[in-house]
Amino acid sequence: MTYFGELISIGVAFSWTATALLSEFGSKRLGNLTLNVLRMALALLFSVVLFWVVAGSPFPSVGSLEACGWMLLSGLVGYVIGDFCLFQCYIIIGSHYGQLFMTLAPLAAALMAWITLGQQMAPMSIVAMLITLIGISISVLGRGEHHRVSLKLPLNGVLFAIGAALCQGIGLVLSKIGMDHYESDAMPDWLIPFSANFLRCIAGIIGFSFLLYVREGFKPLRNTLHDRKGLTAATATTIFGPFMGVGFSLMAVQYTSAGIASTLMALTPIIIILPSYWLFHQKITWRSVLGSVISVLGVSLFFLG
Repeated sequence: MTYFGELISIGVAFSWTATALLSEFGSKRLGNLTLNVLRMALALLFSVVLFWVVAGSPFPSVGSLEACGWMLLSGLVGYVIGDFCLFQCYIIIGSHYGQLFMTLAPLAAALMAWITLGQQMAPMSIVAMLITLIGISISVLGRGEHHRVSLKLPLNGVLFAIGAALCQGIGLVLSKIGMDHYESDAMPDWLIPFSANFLRCIAGIIGFSFLLYVREGFKPLRNTLHDRKGLTAATATTIFGPFMGVGFSLMAVQYTSAGIASTLMALTPIIIILPSYWLFHQKITWRSVLGSVISVLGVSLFFLG
């Protein structure tokens, strides 16, 4: 099917809009690490059910040793480090601005693909990076004292957001490398991304459980089991995020380049503006709208790169 990977990527952008809004609510209610442990556990449970129904076995084929290694590394970078930073920035600056900074993910993916996969970067790609950065700057910078430019958002929230974007882009390319080591006759092609994501979730739940135990112990996790709203948010976040969203994002990478997939997934900052206003009363300003449009426009120029 023509543009199959591109269509999947657009669907992922809507899925990530839902998970961003749910994650902001869940992170503020349950805490970053507790929510992520629940997400990883539920994602593994959903994956087991999927494989049991589709393949007749609760556990997927994990491919070669090289595939396992790359996917576990992708889970460590993309989930443990990346999602920790992402959810922390949701708590500090909100999901709208968090997703705005995620437009940097395609830039990280393109650079990583250039380094590891030998994918060429045309001059237009450099222009795209600059335009994306200008768009983000319009949204988050404003006039300070004595007509100086100042950052309108807390610096720690911005740093967490940048870290999340870099880790997502790098993790996506690591996933593509890992899936290239799968044998196509081992399972249907469409199931490979979900098998790969199963390994990423294993790395995720190990990493997040370790961090939760070191920082807070498991008491917050036990308390969450009695929080119906928190569990509902965690379940919905899992469905739209590490299960469907990430699974289909990996499928998109199968059918198109990592840069194009990341570009279309980066539409989330525009899609999220109105829902963020309705749900969290996030103020809509001409600067935030213009900055979001420009940053996504910059990302779209990767099509011409």
